[in-house]
Amino acid sequence: MLIKLSGGRIFDPAQNLHDEQRDLFIRDGLMTNDPGRDAKFDVVYDLAGQIVMAGAVDIHSHIAGGNVNTARLLLPEQHRNHMARRLNQPFSTAKWSTTDIGYRYARMGYTTVVEPAMLPVNALDVHLQMADIPILDTAALAILGNDDLLLRLMRDKASQSQINDYVAWTLNATRSLGLKVINAGGANAFKSNVRQFDLDDIVPDYGVSSRQILQTLQTAACQLGVPHPVHVHCNNLGIPGNVDTIIATMEAAQGLPMHLAHVQFYAYGNEGAKGFSSAAAQLLEAFNRHPNITMDVGQVLFGQTVTISGDVIAQYSRHADASPNKWVMWDAECEGSGGVVPYRYREASFVNTLQWAIGLELFLLAEAPEQLFFTTDHPNGAPFTAYPELIRLLMDADYRQAYMAHLNQEALALTLLPNLTREFSLSEIATMTRSAAARLLGLHDRGQLAPGAIGDIAVYKPQADYRAMFADAALLFKNGRLVVKDGEVIARPAGHAQTVQPDFDRHIERDIQNHFDRFYSLKLNNFKIDDVAFNLDDNQRFRSVASH
Repeated sequence: MLIKLSGGRIFDPAQNLHDEQRDLFIRDGLMTNDPGRDAKFDVVYDLAGQIVMAGAVDIHSHIAGGNVNTARLLLPEQHRNHMARRLNQPFSTAKWSTTDIGYRYARMGYTTVVEPAMLPVNALDVHLQMADIPILDTAALAILGNDDLLLRLMRDKASQSQINDYVAWTLNATRSLGLKVINAGGANAFKSNVRQFDLDDIVPDYGVSSRQILQTLQTAACQLGVPHPVHVHCNNLGIPGNVDTIIATMEAAQGLPMHLAHVQFYAYGNEGAKGFSSAAAQLLEAFNRHPNITMDVGQVLFGQTVTISGDVIAQYSRHADASPNKWVMWDAECEGSGGVVPYRYREASFVNTLQWAIGLELFLLAEAPEQLFFTTDHPNGAPFTAYPELIRLLMDADYRQAYMAHLNQEALALTLLPNLTREFSLSEIATMTRSAAARLLGLHDRGQLAPGAIGDIAVYKPQADYRAMFADAALLFKNGRLVVKDGEVIARPAGHAQTVQPDFDRHIERDIQNHFDRFYSLKLNNFKIDDVAFNLDDNQRFRSVASH
């Protein structure tokens, strides 16, 4: 099928196109060159005056897995109320929630989303949930750094090549796109009654530090050629003064690529009468000295949400703040721990206002939008459905100033935000949410509109209210197929899972098999993702990304 999109205002930073009027062409699901004057088009769309971007890419959003399902079970009343209010449909099952995820992302113009925290033992559950999400291509990052086998290998002085083989085997077995490290060693230390765990603290019984674990896994990702840098949830999340921890983590990267997640939760100083202050400027100063580092923000927005994380130390430390007052902490055999704590961010709160302001400071003070990424750490800072609100806060300084009038003024006085007048451009939004995001993940077939890219295209009607503009795409094409029209989903094709398959020495499987036989209740054959579980041919569900 040959499709022409005529006369749109193109924003494609990957091609250095910034509000350039031109035609686009899709042939059989892929972007293509102008087929010439004599071409016969199956469909022509007149996009004169409308904003055209590639389909958006979310690099960090918790959309599937054990924590997500536990949150659904813990908070059925919120889930039911959300569905009734948003979709005018009664509460049904978790299956309906996966549909809602796909529909709501698509309506905003998103076509690819990454689940950033997949515990390997839960990989099958994660992939089955993601396969049930319509329209979106998905991917998942495998969590290592608290697993018993890795720590045993390090304790026994295994070579880096042995650890590389274990990491590569894990990425293959779990069909992951990359590697996630959450408070390296912290979940294991928690089991020994450790309640705070810093970068150079030692994991009891294993004799290795958080720094050593992180550097070992980062080296493995680099040597294996995994395109996405090791994706790091640092130590000391949410603790005043933790800006020192994240800066130390940058320095621990030793010049190698590393991605730091939801950094708003680490941009905290300990100044002022309450011992809690913004350290956004200090964090960005360090960030500018480390070109090997990328970060996503994890913006807080006000309202009810639920926090979910594999950082059991952080989650347990704030279980008393649960709103409503119920929470879950859990431990997975041989692999890690975590928790689910519901929370409401309140406009009158000193702490919550400061968190909101710090995230915006990070966005507005950053010099390079291609290295700082647009996230709310869904659902921890806010649900992903709040993205249009965040875009308006970034693009409209007058709106931002008016919003601040309703917040805690004592907290705002400790930040630079009231004096920041910067407004993001559409090109900067496209960079953060399209071109740079796809490049960071190694997904070079998307995030752009160049010939050869997949035909994922979002079209928006210009509006003064950027929240309304980005809440409902005028059109969304997925692989060249129209799936959203005027904010309504009209088709729901299945997405694909993006993976990497680095090579490894098969001898490592003997060690892994022995470990499973000794310590796991799960059989190794049930651990690995089998295509039969999806009743699909591998070429239909999974797409492998080339290693470096």
